[in-house]
Amino acid sequence: MVHPRFASTAVLVRPEPSGGFEILLTRRPAEMRFLGGYYVFPGGTVHADDYNPTILSRCHGLSGKEAQRILDGRHEAAEALGHWVAAFREVFEEVGVLLCVTETGETVQLQNSAENDRIELARQRIVAGDLTFENFLVAENLFCDLDRMKYFDHWVTPEIYSMRFDTRFYIAVLPSHQTALTRSEEVSHSLWITACDALTRIDHRHFPILPPTTTVLHRLAGLSSWKRLQAEFELC
Repeated sequence: MVHPRFASTAVLVRPEPSGGFEILLTRRPAEMRFLGGYYVFPGGTVHADDYNPTILSRCHGLSGKEAQRILDGRHEAAEALGHWVAAFREVFEEVGVLLCVTETGETVQLQNSAENDRIELARQRIVAGDLTFENFLVAENLFCDLDRMKYFDHWVTPEIYSMRFDTRFYIAVLPSHQTALTRSEEVSHSLWITACDALTRIDHRHFPILPPTTTVLHRLAGLSSWKRLQAEFELC
């Protein structure tokens, strides 16, 4: 039996003018070994660098003890916090959304084209391995406000798979002035879609999707409005 790797997945949401909400789904490139070609939420493996002392010094909004408690006491305090950091990092790497805040607690908006270009170049360097997420945060004087990423589910890949993940699921709101990339090094296509619309496409050949993605979509489809979603997960 393959031992599962720890991983984090982030469900990004945004309000609709009608009062509902949309969810970001990303399609993995077909050549990827694990779930290649399938629609999923942004996410990936938790690395040791996600919970080293320097990067944890760039985090606030959640203590190590709180993170341990939320994750059922299965991790040391630093590693538990690293699950949140991994979700922040993966969202940035895969779709270019930066869920960080400034030193004064303001949400990063990326409204300036020069700033956008600089941040996108940094994202590409992180994906290429030329820059760490930790050093990026230090250079930009940014912080991960972990309270903005709400934990809500836990799934482990079944034993029949040759690659397995012990995955924690989080939900976060897209910053109002940011735009997710439609494609990147790890994403062949991304789209915003309602949970109900995504579920109606499950049987379509061009929309391959599997649990636990479908299970999360079913849960979110039961929340009929943006206000209900905010109340359910205490989203800002």
